[in-house]
Amino acid sequence: MKLIHLSDLHLGKRVNEVNMLPDQRYILAEILQIVDGEKPDGVMIAGDVYDKSVPSAEAVQLFDEFLCQLARRAVPVFVISGNHDSPERIAFGGRLMHRSGIYMSPVYDGTVTPVVLHDAWGEVNIYMLPFIKPAHVRRFYPDEEIASYTDAVSAAIAHMAVDPAGRNVLMTHQFVTGALRSQSEEVSVGGTDNVDASVFADFDYVALGHIHGPQSIGRETLRYCGTPLKYSASEARHTKSVTVVELAEKGSVRVRAVPLTPLHDLREIRGSYMELTARSYYQSSKTDDYLYITLTDEEDIPNAMGKLRVIYPNLMALVYDNRRTAAAAHIDGAELTEQKTPMELFMAFYQQQNNQPMSREQADFSAGLIEKIWEGEA
Repeated sequence: MKLIHLSDLHLGKRVNEVNMLPDQRYILAEILQIVDGEKPDGVMIAGDVYDKSVPSAEAVQLFDEFLCQLARRAVPVFVISGNHDSPERIAFGGRLMHRSGIYMSPVYDGTVTPVVLHDAWGEVNIYMLPFIKPAHVRRFYPDEEIASYTDAVSAAIAHMAVDPAGRNVLMTHQFVTGALRSQSEEVSVGGTDNVDASVFADFDYVALGHIHGPQSIGRETLRYCGTPLKYSASEARHTKSVTVVELAEKGSVRVRAVPLTPLHDLREIRGSYMELTARSYYQSSKTDDYLYITLTDEEDIPNAMGKLRVIYPNLMALVYDNRRTAAAAHIDGAELTEQKTPMELFMAFYQQQNNQPMSREQADFSAGLIEKIWEGEA
């Protein structure tokens, strides 16, 4: 059984106000070429199909065309909703699409019924668990102790009645403890969205979505395939790919990555204005890539952004790194948010205002209140 694992398409996304739809259309066409070459038994899309819960018409049309192309190839497709998606929109028309081999995850209702595929070794059960929060699961199991994301996912899996002797694949969209984040991902308050990897023990392969960098957690078969495109400067050094999963007899799973080549790469470059505008420099590089440029000049270059865009038309951001900026020791909001959780920021604010740290009781109360706000219960 061969499966292709995708996630986090984020169709309709804008990066630094640049519309990424042309790049997304290009990379989906490349993925279709990989599908043609690999001839998989199924394609899994593990959430964040769209960048917004109410996607643009162009984003919906692009995904519709992608699904139609896969259906024409008679390749079963499995799609779950992520935290950026509207689960109701992803689920719409799902029962009708089953006839074409397109399986859209329904809105979570306390049950997950697997789709069963067959090969020479028997059945493979595909479980589709969309993005869930503790409140989503508590609604259906009010008598169970579900306080954390680990509790929520564990309870959801427990009610799937998974047979560990069978071959089981789970698709889910959560942050598994130990995964490395990128700047373009949403960071939950206080790290409360962490899910312990132990809850996935009964699955031969776990197709994860949510984290943008391709990586495995603990074992090779518990894997984030990552985004097909780079969506932030922190992803500049990523090698984007799709993951190919091959299941043979029970216990035999092989995982490999097939690299993707984008229409425009996203890179970071640095140097003085004279260095970056030297003909010998820019003629040796791909000037239409999406670029984050760091200038090392001690003095600001007048209209540097406009001048550099003559050479680098897809310049996304420009910053200076010199003695003056180092002395200023300025940390902008985005960097601060990436370094500290909201709970840590609140504790630091409390200490600054009161000249003493929060007590354990105050910290526990604040963490609980933040979690309730995050869950939409306050």
